[in-house]
Amino acid sequence: QVQLVESGGGLVQAGGSLRLSCAASGRTFSTYAMGWFRQAPGKEREFVAAISQGSGRIYYTDSVKGRFTISRDNAKNTVYLRMSSLNSEDTAVYYCAASSIGPNIIEYTYDYWGQGTQVTVSS
Repeated sequence: QVQLVESGGGLVQAGGSLRLSCAASGRTFSTYAMGWFRQAPGKEREFVAAISQGSGRIYYTDSVKGRFTISRDNAKNTVYLRMSSLNSEDTAVYYCAASSIGPNIIEYTYDYWGQGTQVTVSS
């Protein structure tokens, strides 16, 4: 069992930056690939970024490439999402998730989910 708790969300002006954190419980964090997803109002949840267990494989959705950076610290059981050049389309609830099969974009392959953290970008 893995419990995930996101933090770092908030209100930011367009063009600004935020860093989201996702802290995991348990001693098996390093065995899971981690992903970030987001859900904007009235839209389905979508993939944002994913990172493999050892950080050797990283994937981003096209709309965040060059602006967002996913990273992890296995010693701290934490995955991060650094977001910069934020715009109104980045407004959403951001969720982190853990996958036992590796980093990927498919929601149902993730075994554990956090409760989400709200990111609001004002123009």
